[in-house]
Amino acid sequence: MPNLIISRESSGALQAYIAKKDLELPINSLQFDHADQWGGEIELGDGSKFYIEPVSPAPSLPKTFRARRA
Repeated sequence: MPNLIISRESSGALQAYIAKKDLELPINSLQFDHADQWGGEIELGDGSKFYIEPVSPAPSLPKTFRARRA
């Protein structure tokens, strides 16, 4: 279960940093990206997929999450 550090760029796009791989990638899709629910399945720019347990309300970013491969 890797740690993902998720941040939001000034343009509004989401980025994920995987420290174990020293890899920073854009997030192509996020299952839930609403004020009342945030998380779920995430697809990164390289096609890899992870799952973060949805949280409510949406967290302030940047934040570290424990993710599992989807």
